[in-house]
Amino acid sequence: MMTNEESILKFVDYLENVKGYSRYTIQSYRKDIEDFLSFILSEQLAPDLFHFRTNRICKNYIAYLSSTNLASSSIHRKLSSLRSFYEFLMKEKAVSVNYFEEVSAPKIPKRLPKTIKESEIMMLFDACDLTTALGYRNYCILEVLYGCGLRVSELCGLEVKDIDFADLSIVVHGKGSKDRIVLMYEEMADHLRHYISTFRLDLLYRSDQEENRHVFLNKNGTSLTPRGVRVILNGLIEKCGETFHLSPHMLRHSFATALLNHGADMRSVQELLGHENLSTTQIYTHVTFESVKKSYALAHPRANAKEKS
Repeated sequence: MMTNEESILKFVDYLENVKGYSRYTIQSYRKDIEDFLSFILSEQLAPDLFHFRTNRICKNYIAYLSSTNLASSSIHRKLSSLRSFYEFLMKEKAVSVNYFEEVSAPKIPKRLPKTIKESEIMMLFDACDLTTALGYRNYCILEVLYGCGLRVSELCGLEVKDIDFADLSIVVHGKGSKDRIVLMYEEMADHLRHYISTFRLDLLYRSDQEENRHVFLNKNGTSLTPRGVRVILNGLIEKCGETFHLSPHMLRHSFATALLNHGADMRSVQELLGHENLSTTQIYTHVTFESVKKSYALAHPRANAKEKS
């Protein structure tokens, strides 16, 4: 019989070497499992990850997570991690039943993706000091997030070899080791080319990692992390004297919404975002339709006739 730690390590190895998941995804899976282990041990519901004989413990865990005001989407993610873990343990014959297959999580309320106004994005670009290495890097980060729709993990994993300046394209290593190609506009390509040949080298010289091929580096010359990107965005907002909230994913949402608002077809946006299912992309049509409704209400003479009378 495996120990708790052995089973988790074996699962992590499976996710990395068989499934090809990213480091950030694997870290999330591991934490979800360790959180569940801490729960069953602290509540004395089971001696380890293997010895419980009912889905009651799973339901108790869902109730506990709900009581902490954790978002429904986060609960769904944790349960998905645990389903995968116990499915793996079944294949390893460490357990005979995956009780997490028998339970359901709270329904996720349908929420429209949050986006940022074009005027606010322009303010962030204007806040970048293009005379400094970090300022120019920040400008390029904004261009890639908003101009290509990358996830923050994809941005941080981007390497110099992934950029094809002649073809104005970038190979993106997405979720589940699925590669896709996104496009650049010429000005973005010019900025990236200049950054890589000048300011990136300045940053690289600050570290001893001469073989580091990641495009975006931090102030110490090592690879930028998702947390580092969030700090950069918060710093730009503060520099603008603004207080609005902005996450890297909001720039991805804004990228998709901008394309649809300006006439791009759904399939093309799906390809650029790397969505496996078209239904995932279709949520952005709701965002654009909300914009259409507002325009209609303002523009149609009968829609606002009551206000004018």
